[in-house]
Amino acid sequence: MLVLMIALCLAVALFAAAGLVLLIGAGDRTQLRARLKEVTVLSATSHPHGIRHALQYFSRTLLPFRRFLRLKGDEALAYQLALAGYRKPENMDSFLSAKLLGPVLGVLLATFGGGNNVLLLSLLLGAAGFFAPDLYLFRTISRRKRAIALSLPDAMDLLVICMEAGLGMDQATLRVATELTNVAPALCDELLMITREQRAGKPRADAWRGMADRINVDIVSQFAGMLAQCERLGTPIAKSLGQFADTLRTKRLLEAEERAAKSSIKLIPPLVIFVFPAMFVVILGPAILAISHAFE
Repeated sequence: MLVLMIALCLAVALFAAAGLVLLIGAGDRTQLRARLKEVTVLSATSHPHGIRHALQYFSRTLLPFRRFLRLKGDEALAYQLALAGYRKPENMDSFLSAKLLGPVLGVLLATFGGGNNVLLLSLLLGAAGFFAPDLYLFRTISRRKRAIALSLPDAMDLLVICMEAGLGMDQATLRVATELTNVAPALCDELLMITREQRAGKPRADAWRGMADRINVDIVSQFAGMLAQCERLGTPIAKSLGQFADTLRTKRLLEAEERAAKSSIKLIPPLVIFVFPAMFVVILGPAILAISHAFE
């Protein structure tokens, strides 16, 4: 009887353990499915089928036409694309494909427009389609440079805090790059590239000079020169970084004050062209009508 009770208890325990394992496994599987669903949705939303992906798709098709027209990239174009943040080889093919398809689309729009000046409209829209990728590239470069210049003082402050907390220069750079990813993605991308180059064996001063060459911003060039001078003279980097961040913040404040002072001058042309004529019509209109009726 005792043996039977022990066997029954063991059977109940085994069934309970098996049920618990199945429940935990089901919960883990549901969590795994939910996580996989989030990842797939995130990947689908982060890589939409936009204009860039369509151009990458048509790049191979348009390659013989680009070779026939001798429309090929060079180092200058690769440097301009790198300044805009496009460093992959397929980005150059997409840019050249856009320059090839732009005039075609412009001519098609001109033919659909109709009218007597189809030839002139085709030439204008074709030229606009050919130079539109260049204008977009120049605008992207200026926006990226401005974003990096505006986010650099905050990055310097966080770098100083990390170094005063006990981190080295390389560890502090990596921490700043991971902390400011959502705020300043362009600058964090460059900082992560610096950390990868230093892990590969590149000296710190050369890595920061390479970043200055990639960005082509005066502030970053000055910062790279300051780091090289600190390493050469043995100056404490944290103190130099704090002073450099204060200088950048003061410079940004002076630029804001300069723009505020120029705003009053920039308001004069719209006032003269749009506001003053309406005011003259409202104020002097009744008087002119009264004078004209009096002379009648």
